[in-house]
Amino acid sequence: MSDTTKEKLSRLEEEGELAADYLEELLDIADLDGDIEIDVENGRASVEILSEIPGALDHLVGDDGEVLDALQELTRLAVQTETGDRSRLMLDVAGHRAGRKAQLQALTEEAITRVRTTGQDQRLEPMNPFERKVCHDVVAAAGLISESEGVEPHRRVVILAEVETEDVEVDVDRGESKGHSESEGEDQ
Repeated sequence: MSDTTKEKLSRLEEEGELAADYLEELLDIADLDGDIEIDVENGRASVEILSEIPGALDHLVGDDGEVLDALQELTRLAVQTETGDRSRLMLDVAGHRAGRKAQLQALTEEAITRVRTTGQDQRLEPMNPFERKVCHDVVAAAGLISESEGVEPHRRVVILAEVETEDVEVDVDRGESKGHSESEGEDQ
């Protein structure tokens, strides 16, 4: 492992520790019991709050993960305040994101089958950046092209039936070629 890789890993582990400290304080204030696991996945710090009691952490997830998204953003800001650097930390509570990821993978596989069967583009439901990234990854793995369209909070993934290789479009939001156009959770 190179020194640069070691430094990056050390920095990500520090982000995880700072996030865990912040979240432990929040759990204490809210009088919630939870265990915190820290990891580094896909080049970013990953923190999960777990409980042995089913449903005990549902308030930290909210409807459709809205509270979880807000809590993740607050945690990122707390880490940024300590380190001075922008954090791309991922937060999960009671496996919500992991479960949603599995649902999205299945939903995207079904849409890919429809694209191949009908020859028509398929538009998925509006999603947050984390969810769109999951879908783009599945589409890319299937050898197809996808793009994001619309404006938050109504931004969605479109799986393209045909793409002209000469007409490569650029995703204005990201400045990247369309296809696998969401950078992993850049906003999430």
